[in-house]
Amino acid sequence: MNTKGPMMVAGLGNPGLRYAETRHNAGFQVVESLGEWGSISLDKKKFDAEFGRGRMGGCDVLLVRPQSYMNRSGIPVQKLCHFFDVAVSDLVVVYDDIDLPLGRIRIREKGGHGGHNGIRSLIEQLGTRDFSRVRIGVGRPEGEQDVADYVLSGFSRQEKEIWLRVVERAREAVSCILQEGLSAAMQKYQS
Repeated sequence: MNTKGPMMVAGLGNPGLRYAETRHNAGFQVVESLGEWGSISLDKKKFDAEFGRGRMGGCDVLLVRPQSYMNRSGIPVQKLCHFFDVAVSDLVVVYDDIDLPLGRIRIREKGGHGGHNGIRSLIEQLGTRDFSRVRIGVGRPEGEQDVADYVLSGFSRQEKEIWLRVVERAREAVSCILQEGLSAAMQKYQS
């Protein structure tokens, strides 16, 4: 890990109340939960992103929510990485994944975009696939429902209970990454 700049946790989502409680805003929800838990207010704005800076698990950390809409997430994240001297190896990206069942978490050191437009944007802007990811399962739509409509929809009452637990578990997983490293988090929190 880089010792110059802070660690960055970037949660992906779409800005605005219309999207706040949707599946596609998993990353935003986890970063908000981290901020509340770690008393880091996401009240700063720069490069089309909301962020906060503080200490978690003994390390300097930036919590970031890009406000550029999902398919352009890479632009503000790249600019903040450059501005704050964050190494790509010190970037953790949290986002929704339709290929995982609702409630599942997958942690990876690097990888492709898997069809996720936010991750595609990050890879394009950062010029690498080598950043850590915490993927939050939101499941696939049933029947003929359009995937875009599905990820921009909210949760049923039954799903909401599962969702609140997975957001808390993902927050704990990210905290573990910051304190103990990626491999420890992979062992403890993948489901």
